[in-house]
Amino acid sequence: MYDKFYNFNTIPFQLTPDSRCFFGSAGHRRAIAHLIYGLSQGEGFVVVTGEIGTGKTTLVERLWSQLDRDTYTTARINTTQVSGDDLFHLVMAGFGLADAGGNRTGFDKATSLLRFEELLRNHRAVGRRCLLIIDEVQNLSLPALEELRMLSNMTEDGHASLQTILLGQPQFRQALCSPSLDQLRQRVLASCHLGPMTEAETRGYILHRLSAVGWQGNPSWDDAALATVYRRTDGIPRRINRLCSRVLLYGASEETNRITGPMVESTADELQYDLEGFLPDRFGMEQAGHDIGNDLLNRIEVLERLLGRTQGKVEALP
Repeated sequence: MYDKFYNFNTIPFQLTPDSRCFFGSAGHRRAIAHLIYGLSQGEGFVVVTGEIGTGKTTLVERLWSQLDRDTYTTARINTTQVSGDDLFHLVMAGFGLADAGGNRTGFDKATSLLRFEELLRNHRAVGRRCLLIIDEVQNLSLPALEELRMLSNMTEDGHASLQTILLGQPQFRQALCSPSLDQLRQRVLASCHLGPMTEAETRGYILHRLSAVGWQGNPSWDDAALATVYRRTDGIPRRINRLCSRVLLYGASEETNRITGPMVESTADELQYDLEGFLPDRFGMEQAGHDIGNDLLNRIEVLERLLGRTQGKVEALP
């Protein structure tokens, strides 16, 4: 909606990962360096952890966009609240070892392992490498992690046949210290943690994503607005996207070409009320939340009328 009002090519602050809008903060550049180093070794595990919304998935999407598709065959697992056996079958299916009906591999485990070894061997023979990416790894059970370790043992002529990238939340780093995971931990070649962005990086991130969709200064952003975004999101990319998207909706509904600090503050309060059901302590009363809800509905109605007028103008063109 607001992208049409501000003449953007597309929405700049979508929540789904998009490598085209990748912003190289210091933390993300360091993580990319760890991933590239790990891949250059051709074996073992590379671990990337970070709080929810810090950009772990976007990081891997960026890496994947830079990899040679003729060199790597990848399988990605996002559903990790599964047993060890189920994870094994998900990995097999991820590399294409499923029967015509898509039912796991269609074979017992021993046969599946033999077929997987054959697949890895055939890929290596033609110069391809197999890369497994596991997201939300903190949800995996110890038996499931042990399955991953066992798969990493597969070698051909003294070279590892499979390499694995593990993405997860900070608690996985604690789990990795468990004595029961000592053998897996010894196979970790590189590990890094993604933290929040600094205030300067948050400003750069916002302007970078705006520029990526054709922004040419409309709307302008006051310094106070950018500072408020950082303060209300703690520099977490997903939170920034969510707040900035709502701010631009606010701006379009008000038909304004300037984003101010109070606008961001008010919108952040609305968002907090919508998502969490309460407001910052400074409001201190339920009526404030009611007023905010009504104000948001009024803005949406104004925006819909505005877009209706814009559509009418477009349709009137010869």
